[in-house]
This record gives sequence, C-alpha cells and structure tokens, in this order.
Amino acid sequence: MLTHAQIWKALDRLAAHAGLSTSGLAKKAGLDPTTFNMSKRISAEGRERWPSTESVARSLAATGTPIDVFVQLISDGDLIVMRQSVPMIGLSQASKPGHFDASGFPVGPGWNEIPFPAVEDEHAYALEISGHSLEPTYRDGTVIVLSPAASIRRGDRVVVKTGDADVMLRELRRRTGRSIELRSVDHAQKEQTLPVRDVVWMHRVTWASQ
Repeated sequence: MLTHAQIWKALDRLAAHAGLSTSGLAKKAGLDPTTFNMSKRISAEGRERWPSTESVARSLAATGTPIDVFVQLISDGDLIVMRQSVPMIGLSQASKPGHFDASGFPVGPGWNEIPFPAVEDEHAYALEISGHSLEPTYRDGTVIVLSPAASIRRGDRVVVKTGDADVMLRELRRRTGRSIELRSVDHAQKEQTLPVRDVVWMHRVTWASQ
C-alpha cells in the first residue's frame, strides 16, 4: 500500500537527485514555491495532505524523470538513471578500429546519438543494418540495440567480436567452456564454431526497429 510518507519522501529524493531544494523543484515545475513545503503536508487539524497528481506529473516532466524511476524513489530502491538516447554506428563500420574499447563499449568519434526509450545499461548502443545480406531477418535500414550487460541464452541474436577484428551479427546456437556455436541470420542459415579464446566479446540484441 502506498503511504503518505512514501510519496513525500519520493518527492524529496527527486528534488535532491536533481540538485534542487523542494522549493526549487516546485518552481522548476511551474508550481507555487511552497507547494512541497513541510507545512503543506499536514493540515492544521493534523490531517494528511497528499501532493496532487498534477504536481507530481509536472515535477517528473521538469526533471526529465520517467515514472518507473519515480517508483524506485517511492520504494527506496537504488536509483537507476535511465538513458534517453544511445550511440549508433553502422554495422558495416563496427569492424573498423577505434569504435569499441577492450570490453566492447562504444568509444571514439564516428558515433551518432539516437533517441531511445529509457534503457538501464549505460553502455548500450545501436547498429544500423545496411544492404540486404541479412534478410529476411533484418532489412536494409533496420536499427538494432545491444546491451553489453544483458545475459545471453541459446537462441538469442548477438553481435560477436572476434580476435581478427571481425564484428558479426549471428544467432547463438550453443556455448560451452571451450567453444561457441553460431548460426547466420540470413537465408543460408550457415553454422560455425569458434573457440572461446577467439571471441573478444559478445553482446545480445535487445531490440530491433522492425
């Protein structure tokens, strides 16, 4: 059950996270500066006063805070800051040096930013498919989003970086302590097996624009 204390504490935490006082949060949201004052939370008769839905909504909009993050503030969970965009580069460019660090995180010039719904993984990135070599799974112009932090299971589509610098889009067929079995996502559906030592990193596709 949602309590009076929880909702007010969440607003206090929202203000602090935005580097504001509660009065500053109210002003930023276009509200009366005293809207969130302590004196407004309990009436003179001792009755609990709750913030209005409008005041909460305007505060979230003013600070760019998604509702699911506000729920974290209510529940006292650790705050996970959601990203609202991800870096993007063409899949054909991904094999060129300088676009990823040793962990497979995007670095260096050449990346564009694209708007994307809130994503928890701070290292998430997007690749744009060009051409028809990956049809019918992915058409020309498809954008895929990958999360280095996401767990990978059999059947997942993944991007794999090998020791010889290739960056490949495949489906994971099987993984053991010694080898990784992959299948192409095009018409041919060819399979290949790589020694684990030859795979630098492997990231799961978590979203596609199709």
